[in-house]
Amino acid sequence: MATSSAPGDRRAPIGVFDSGVGGLTVLRALREQLPAESLLYLGDTARLPYGTKSAGTVVRYAEQAARVLVERGVKLLVIACNTASAVALEHLSEVFWPLPVIGVVEPGAEAACAASRTGEILVIATEGTVRGGAYERAIQARRADARVVQTACPLFVALAEEGWVRGAIAEAIAHRYLDGVLRERPEADCLVLGCTHFPVLRAAISAAVGPRLTLVDSAETTARVVAAQLERRGLLHPDPAAGRCSFLATDAPARFARVGAVFTGEALAAELTAEAVELVDL
Repeated sequence: MATSSAPGDRRAPIGVFDSGVGGLTVLRALREQLPAESLLYLGDTARLPYGTKSAGTVVRYAEQAARVLVERGVKLLVIACNTASAVALEHLSEVFWPLPVIGVVEPGAEAACAASRTGEILVIATEGTVRGGAYERAIQARRADARVVQTACPLFVALAEEGWVRGAIAEAIAHRYLDGVLRERPEADCLVLGCTHFPVLRAAISAAVGPRLTLVDSAETTARVVAAQLERRGLLHPDPAAGRCSFLATDAPARFARVGAVFTGEALAAELTAEAVELVDL
């Protein structure tokens, strides 16, 4: 095990962290985009969710999680949590410089601007992400005519963590959160899934909003940004053979593996087992 960051080592893993299992949607996208890269994922399951915490607490938790990955020698760090990306990206970039640090908000904003025809963009996220306004700033920096409406949907995180991602309960909660804003914003044509937990609820959310809205998930866009960064810095893994995934959790490895399977699907099912998840203390 490496004891320090290795930003110049092409064979080093990419580090990814989130408050829980939601960031596994980003891990899955990274695996699909960069199959030769090894990925080291940390879920801070002992302290989730980050979305209800104060900005100062999120910054502190994010730095502690990132430090575990940095000390294991990652060559690039991905903040696979919208709340942490919104409030801690600049801090982590400074603390761990020159290690490249990438969040999910900026790529998600880029995708939303490209997807929307009317410029009327809805963002659903955790309370912390909405409160910080990071998506609104990032979207309007790219598209001055954009009109952004943000809605906090905290129960979506709990539904995703419990695996209740389809059916009447998930759809009813989606309608409760979204019906009002859709009536108020008839011009909206784009909905940003501003939390990495939310993509697994895509079916329920789609049923609530109907076909008029394009759903934007930042995971794929983030993976493309990571690939571009690695190529630009000469850090793509030199071996074309498939990389491997390693998993760390701060609590309940068995539950992490069980719930995580909802987020990875078959893509990583063989690698994400309870025995493969290492318990760590931050």
